[in-house]
Order: sequence, then C-alpha cells, then structure tokens
Amino acid sequence: MSELAGKGCAVIVPFDERQPLKDIEKSIIKKYRKHLWSKFIKAIRDYKLVEEGDKIAVAISGGKDSIIMAKMFQELKRHGQVNFEVEFIAMDPGYHKDIRQLLIDNCEYLDIPIHLFDSRIFEIADEIAKDYPCYMCARMRRGALYAKAEELGCNKLALGHHYDDVIETTMMNLLCAGNFKTMLPKLNSTNFDGIQIIRPLYYIREEQIIKFIQNSGIWPLNCACMVAAKKTGNKRYEIKELIKSLEPNFKDVEKSIFKAAQNVNIDSVLGWQQDGVKHSFLEKYDEI
Repeated sequence: MSELAGKGCAVIVPFDERQPLKDIEKSIIKKYRKHLWSKFIKAIRDYKLVEEGDKIAVAISGGKDSIIMAKMFQELKRHGQVNFEVEFIAMDPGYHKDIRQLLIDNCEYLDIPIHLFDSRIFEIADEIAKDYPCYMCARMRRGALYAKAEELGCNKLALGHHYDDVIETTMMNLLCAGNFKTMLPKLNSTNFDGIQIIRPLYYIREEQIIKFIQNSGIWPLNCACMVAAKKTGNKRYEIKELIKSLEPNFKDVEKSIFKAAQNVNIDSVLGWQQDGVKHSFLEKYDEI
C-alpha cells in the first residue's frame, strides 16, 4: 500500500486489491465488450480515427479515462486488422512526487510503456492566470503533448475525452460562452502541421469507465493539481450536475444533447461561423 498526497489530503492506495493484469485485459474484450470495446471500435470506424500507417501518440494523464484508452489501444494493436504504431506519452506538469510515482506504478503494473517528460505547467498557469488557471493549464498541456507527439514522429494524438465530456462541453458553450460548439471526434492541429487530435472514447459513457476501473482495483489519478484545489467553483462540475438534474423530467436528455450537434439545421439559425468567417441568415435573403 502507498500513501498519496493529492487534493490537499492523504489517500491510502490499496495496491494489493488490484486485479491480475491478464484479467484486466481480458475483461475489456469480454465483460465490458458492449459498453467499452464495441463503442471504442465504433468510434474508430465511424470517424476513421485509426488508419493504415498511422503513428499515434496516446496521451496518458494517469486518470481513469486515459488508462482505459491506453489498454484498448494495446488490444487494438494486438487484435486489430489495421497496421499502425502507437507511443504512450505522459507529462508531469508539476505533480507531487507521490502522485508522479503512482502514475509510474500504475503504468508499470498495466504494462503501458510510457515516455514520461516534465514541464512546469501547474506553476506557470498559476502565475499567468491566477483566478482561473484551469483553462490556461489545459491549453498548455495540449501544446506540450503536441510537441512530444511531433518529437516522436506521430501524426495523431489520442485524447481520453468521452461521451459525457462531449455533452458537457456542448452545454458549457451554450450556457457560458453564448455559442453552439461541440467537441469533435477528430480535428487538425492549427499549430502543429500534420498532427491530428482523435478522441476514440467518443461514444463511451463515463459511468462505464468508472465501473471498469473499480473492478480492476486500479487507483487512478484525479486532476492532482494543487493550484486548482485552492480555487472555488467549477463550471464543468456544475454543468454535469445540471444535466443529471434534467434526467427525471427529460427522457434521454444526454442523447438529445449529443444528437443536437449532429442535427444542426442551418436554415433555422441566426448565424454561424465557418473557416473563421461569420455568416448571417440574412445572406440567403440578399441572394434572392
């Protein structure tokens, strides 16, 4: 067992409760086939996320989402029919030494060979964006991961965003930013030519990831940021709770939010933006 300092408190990590690695790997294909593996494969096929000759950098934060993503990529490599390469990259943005060690221990136990590299992102984000460092931290993390992927010769960077992240992002943009914008399953980098972000967990519900992790006995990292731990308020958490509160009165509300981004009717919106250019519904009247 190991004592972990995170979020300002001590947590006891029961290493002896972890399931054998072979059982964890087998459960992905067997026990969790319907809710994890099948949805992982569906997203890859629907959005052409993994293609012949790809070299994919899989970003490992040490959290529950990146852990299951890494293991599913290993299964895809082992059983899939597409020839591709994979590199597992993990960044230490300024973790407490015990949290860093937990990340290393989990990856070693799960046989995930990571390229671990350091940065000072927690510290820098707190210096330049003291009130709301999380947004700045996320941007800087993304840039550091892109750079590492490029260094390793990868053409794609896989991130562990899941179905719930997609609908929460959609609602956050709608309620907090005044726009309708969702999280795409893949997109090209604007700053790193030739690198594309992919999100293979796009169809997977967070509750299924939690069930898998709990069954495995693995203790994943949370945010582990001592800066964010000191801040009050978390809009993403508030949005998550809002969506949950709608469930009793609005059947399949999560599915409706998700599908809304697939069924945008341009003829019924006031305006939209494409390739950086803003458009208005009035344009179609001007054309008459």
